[in-house]
Parts: sequence; structure tokens; C-alpha cells
Amino acid sequence: MTSILPSARPLAALLLATAAGAASANDFPTVERVLYVQECVATHPGPQYEMVNKCACAVDALARDLKFDDYVTLSTAAKATSIGGERGSYIREAPAMQKDIKRYKELQTKAEKSCFLGAAVPR
Repeated sequence: MTSILPSARPLAALLLATAAGAASANDFPTVERVLYVQECVATHPGPQYEMVNKCACAVDALARDLKFDDYVTLSTAAKATSIGGERGSYIREAPAMQKDIKRYKELQTKAEKSCFLGAAVPR
């Protein structure tokens, strides 16, 4: 078994610390990431491989800016605006929900822009 050279130990420690920080910053479950990427690819036409990578970049950017529980709250509020009728009007008209929806759309736009996603289909 090979041991780490003494001069490589600080680098190894730095890499481990970086990996641990990245893991805790990106606590989104895999299924949620996949669902986000699938929805993103569906709303952004383009070459499949390119869009999958850009959309994966966008969900990573959201994960850096939001805790998963906050993401669920904000994205659910944003998606719920498409509910028709009285139930949907409650969400569309509630001032507290509007604040959450606005924040989510701003974060999503920032993430998409940073990942070079073109103009999105209106949500």
C-alpha cells in the first residue's frame, strides 16, 4: 500500500476539506436534481447533451444559494401559480407567496444566466 508523500499531505487535506464543504452545500437529493434537470431540458430547446449539462449547472447553482427545504418551499409556490381556479388564485394573490415566487424566479434566472442557458420558455 502506498502512503501519501509528506509534501502531498497538505494538498490532500485541502481536497478533503473542499469535498466535505461541497457536499454539505449541495444537499439536494438526487431525485430532485434529476427532476429539475428534466424540467429545465424540456423548457430549453437545444442539443440534449449540452442542455443536460447546462441544466445540471443551474440546479447546482440553486443548491449553492438555497437550502433544500427553502428550495422546496420556493419552487412549490412558483409552480403552484399555474393551478387554475380558486385554489390557484389564493397563491397568486397572497402577498407572502408573491415574495417567495419573486425570490425563486430571481435565483433561477441568476442560475440560468450563470450557466449560459438562453431565453427560457415563460414559466
